[in-house]
Amino acid sequence: MAEITTAKPPLPDGLVAIVKEDCPTCVLIAPVLSDLANRASMTTITQDNAAFPQVADWVVHDHDLAYSWFHDIDTVPTLLRVVEGEPTERLEGWKRDDWEAFTGVDGLGVDLPDWRPGCGSLSVDPNRTEEIAVRFSGSTMSSRRVEIAALEDEWEALYDRYWADG
Repeated sequence: MAEITTAKPPLPDGLVAIVKEDCPTCVLIAPVLSDLANRASMTTITQDNAAFPQVADWVVHDHDLAYSWFHDIDTVPTLLRVVEGEPTERLEGWKRDDWEAFTGVDGLGVDLPDWRPGCGSLSVDPNRTEEIAVRFSGSTMSSRRVEIAALEDEWEALYDRYWADG
């Protein structure tokens, strides 16, 4: 089982983008992420592939999705303004005018479409949310195997233990 932690990882101050390679919008704006890293010292946190958008010191891999879970990332790409480790403002998806106003950098992705919707964050993926919630919630819930006699009916045993709904 994965390690349980309830420690909220602090984000680096400044501009932070949360992305994943399995999102067409994130792939589309990869050049913008690189541009902002160079022109605005932005950090990019990637959810799925540590080498996306590229291998660089401004890319951080959210391998356990702690950044995404604790900072309530529902959509990628998400652009954050971070002060003292906490997000103070956010944008979701890609809209050039909004990104330029948010970052204070003109001429972002001029060869890209003006707008594209985001994708669901891996931290809200229905196939992962329960495991992530247990990992980060501090839950002490555990399970054990219950032996049922060979001739005992499984459903009757569940009912007798009040583990059934009727």
